[in-house]
Amino acid sequence: MASKTRKFFLNAISLTLTALIMRGVAVIFNVYVSNRAGSEAMGLYSLLGSVYGFSITLAAAGINLGTTRLISDALGLGDSMLARRSARRALICCTVTGAIATLLLFFGAPLIADLLLGDARAVTPLRILSFSLLPVAICSCLSGYFTAVRRVRVNAAFQIVVQLCKIAITVGLLALLVDKGTEEACIALVLGGTLAEFISLAITYVLYRIDLKNLGKASPSASVEGGGLTKKLLGITLPVTFSACIRSALSMFQHALIPKGLKASGQSWAAALSSYGALHGMALPVVLFPSAFVSAFAGLLIPEISECCVQNNNERLKRVSYRALTLSLIFSVGVAGIMLFFSNELGMLIYHNEETALYIRVLAPLIPVMYIDGAVDAILKGTGHQVYSMNVNIADTLTACIFALTLIPMIGIWGYVISIYATEILNTSLSLGKMISVSRIKPRVIHQVAMPIICIVGATNATKLMLIALPWNFSGIFELVFGILLTLVLYVGLLILTRTIGTDEGEFLYASLLSEKRYDRKFRPIQ
Repeated sequence: MASKTRKFFLNAISLTLTALIMRGVAVIFNVYVSNRAGSEAMGLYSLLGSVYGFSITLAAAGINLGTTRLISDALGLGDSMLARRSARRALICCTVTGAIATLLLFFGAPLIADLLLGDARAVTPLRILSFSLLPVAICSCLSGYFTAVRRVRVNAAFQIVVQLCKIAITVGLLALLVDKGTEEACIALVLGGTLAEFISLAITYVLYRIDLKNLGKASPSASVEGGGLTKKLLGITLPVTFSACIRSALSMFQHALIPKGLKASGQSWAAALSSYGALHGMALPVVLFPSAFVSAFAGLLIPEISECCVQNNNERLKRVSYRALTLSLIFSVGVAGIMLFFSNELGMLIYHNEETALYIRVLAPLIPVMYIDGAVDAILKGTGHQVYSMNVNIADTLTACIFALTLIPMIGIWGYVISIYATEILNTSLSLGKMISVSRIKPRVIHQVAMPIICIVGATNATKLMLIALPWNFSGIFELVFGILLTLVLYVGLLILTRTIGTDEGEFLYASLLSEKRYDRKFRPIQ
């Protein structure tokens, strides 16, 4: 048991480091693009992203979760041959759905640009994006395979290479096309991403074929269970796909309505795209950047929780769920405090934009709600409640559409901010309530929420006093990094002094990473 837990955390660390590197590079790249192409181009690119998100949902068809669940269940039963057949069947399904999505987006691009986005400049970028849907679907399936077999480190390493390839290609294309206009800038962005997806497919498939040898050769009776595998796979993916497509379609309409609502509030179309780009395309990536830590654990929680359910190990299910929630809250509260305290410095240093700095400060208090939702959703998916999770997502997106139709035309961009708050709180509240019911954990609000808030308030105020006493003015990247690191050290120190961490959480992490005996002897299960 302890070796499994240690492997879980080692994989999580690998994914976290990879995600941090990728998101860090992405934020830097985002800054370069926004400074080079402008906020209007970022706004149009964000609109393209909403359509692309729906297309990916249709192409991937829940295949990542389906592949992970199928292979995890097979390995949990000790049947490596079944795991191999499951991977093969999932690849066939995602190839079909990816090809269908490609054709739909390519031929539907003019209609989408005209009726939905209201901008003819979107046609060519959408058609370019359509060619990336098949490799995205296959890579999603293969990613589910690597997650299920707990061999994510090699898969994580190549993602960095692919990201760097994407950036290199896009920077070169931007240098050629950005001066020609907003449409050409978007073409450069989507073409670079599309070419990178083909590189990703080539590398991922080679790694998959190499790793597949670890599962052994398929037995002669493989075809006997093919129908059963397809039925089980569709039983997982179809409900998720149906719900995800509804949510993604609503999200696509919501994001298409935002610039139109901003225009109805009195802004020009270019100004509306700029405001939307500043909030959605510039501020949100900074706010969500540290969520790489939570996302890494969330992705690995699905096979862990799934095995707990297959083996009827309710005690481990309760323990993993409680620890995931606690550590996510402690981390996200700390990030929220740092973002709130350093919002002006982050916005001005990264984008040289006071508007973006303001949006970072306004969104910072919502960070704990946004971050823990990923861990909670992963636990629900691992326990087989993915349909409930998707229904909650549909409800919050429908609420966002209502806000986009009513509130944004009245009060402009602040209507969008209110919408983000309302929908995130609704989503997380419903999902968290269900997760608590399923895992049967007993939340400890003072330990999990109140104490981290007290600690981060103390850390940020102490940092403020120390920075005032320093002999140099607080400006520039070195002072910002110093201030953030100082706040982190003080925050962790206060968490330890108040025993918010250092007892169960500390032993859990230490035992998981270093010592099986200590884990077996000392760890106290959650009651």
